Amino acid sequence: MSPGRPVPPPLARPVLPADPPSSGQGAGTMAAAYGAVSENSGLVPLTLARRAPKADDVEIAVEFCGLCHSDVHATRGEWGVQKYPLVPGHEIVGTVSRVGSSVEDFAPGDRVGVGCMVDSCRECDSCLDGLEQYCENGMTSTYGAVDRRNGDAITQGGYSSAVVVDRRYVVRVPANLDPAAVAPLLCAGVTTYSPLRHFDVEEGDVVGVVGLGGLGHMAVKLAKAMGAVVKVFTTSDAKMAAALELGADEVILSRDEDAMAAANRSLDLIIDTVAAPHDLNPYFRTLRVDGALFQLGLPADAMPPVNPRALMRRRLSYAGSMIGGIAETQEMLDFCAEHNVVADIELVSADQLNEAYRRMVAGDVKYRFVLDTSTLQAPAEEADA
Repeated sequence: MSPGRPVPPPLARPVLPADPPSSGQGAGTMAAAYGAVSENSGLVPLTLARRAPKADDVEIAVEFCGLCHSDVHATRGEWGVQKYPLVPGHEIVGTVSRVGSSVEDFAPGDRVGVGCMVDSCRECDSCLDGLEQYCENGMTSTYGAVDRRNGDAITQGGYSSAVVVDRRYVVRVPANLDPAAVAPLLCAGVTTYSPLRHFDVEEGDVVGVVGLGGLGHMAVKLAKAMGAVVKVFTTSDAKMAAALELGADEVILSRDEDAMAAANRSLDLIIDTVAAPHDLNPYFRTLRVDGALFQLGLPADAMPPVNPRALMRRRLSYAGSMIGGIAETQEMLDFCAEHNVVADIELVSADQLNEAYRRMVAGDVKYRFVLDTSTLQAPAEEADA
């Protein structure tokens, strides 16, 4: 296990600092959608005016879109002021319907995906190194962001029948995977894959996973596919059997002091997916020398302080990680195709979205919801956004 694994090169042709102006192709598309019109509105039917594909654009007929817990926070205005109407969704799978005149790497009929970003500056060191998620000038999120290359429009996400995205931010979906179950890979999958690959997890390494939700269940599956021994930490007796069903080699009840003591110095890496405040110091004690804990869950409130002595005693690393770049997302999908890894999902229709949000908040999902966009209403004649 060696930290700092090189990032794969960017996909397709090199991303240049800027592209020459290009003309549009055909007319735009009216897309059916579901989104919020205020922080208290819940999700309601909407119609989006999607732009005509520019020279480097790909128009996608959306088939499935995963529901991420961040969608709930965003539509309810819990992560800051939002501009409404807002259509969420950044785990998009569909088929190409049109391509711009300069697009050579995608063609109509291809099954493709779009994740958490649809643009970045393309000029900074991070972008040029294939780390667009860490764009030094700010990546453009798939929804709720100012789209600087398209008239400062607010981006609208994948709870819709169509989306138009620059080809640089589109990935191929392997044909042997269930497209609905692929959708969460574009967020939860790559978010857990990236730190596992950054530390080059390989056969025989011991990986701990804290939490067994949408992120946690993907961390278990991916680490097992890499050949690791996987130990799941949970506070819930009810999740112990589920962890073993997913492939975990051992389940540790983290509120059991004896069980935690028995795990002392047994792990090489921990993937922490819990989004509520919790004490990390007991987990540091389970790491071997040169071990690392990657924080993926983002609590809304402050975490208990980390004792630096725990880090110093074993030369431990405490790190954070966020999704993955476009090339790494494609690498993740290809890895999943090779090892037949997808998310465990429950498919929902458009009229079940608000209930699905309520169940997500209550933790009543095993493990990700995915919207079947064929259940969207027909678009209206006039767009809401």
